[in-house]
Amino acid sequence: MVIAMKVLFLTADTFEDLELFYPLYRMKEEGHEVYIASNKKGTIVGKHNYSVNVDLVFDEVNPDEFDALVLPGGRAPEIVRIYPKAVEIAKKMFEAGKPVASICHGPQILISARVLKGRKGTCVVTIKDDLINAGAEYIDKEVVVDGNWVSSRHPGDLYAWMREFVKLLK
Repeated sequence: MVIAMKVLFLTADTFEDLELFYPLYRMKEEGHEVYIASNKKGTIVGKHNYSVNVDLVFDEVNPDEFDALVLPGGRAPEIVRIYPKAVEIAKKMFEAGKPVASICHGPQILISARVLKGRKGTCVVTIKDDLINAGAEYIDKEVVVDGNWVSSRHPGDLYAWMREFVKLLK
């Protein structure tokens, strides 16, 4: 029997479409409740013009009400990380040991939250140095699991990323 969890996505306009929709539907397939939080109400649009409805703005999110966090990539993490409330949400959930999945540029939010020192993870190669400078060990693999954090590099790794995140949620 699967216990339904509340999974929060932090994202904004210019998200990488596959990196949002693949985990969104994967979480729904597993029977979990999914919530999209962003910097504005209404609809946000990905890099390839697919749109998704926003359930909550960052200021409405109580991280204690959610069981897991997904940080899709694209250009959205650069937007998300400038909102202190979004960074606070990520920090609180990460430090509480809740499952956190990041892909591509998603770790930028965790870098801003200053939670990666001593951790092992991966990301898109263009922010590899940022991950290292944040104190993490960069590993160039399709998926890296370090405790409650599951990270992957790019859309080609989606299957491995969600395979490991689903395992962590069980």
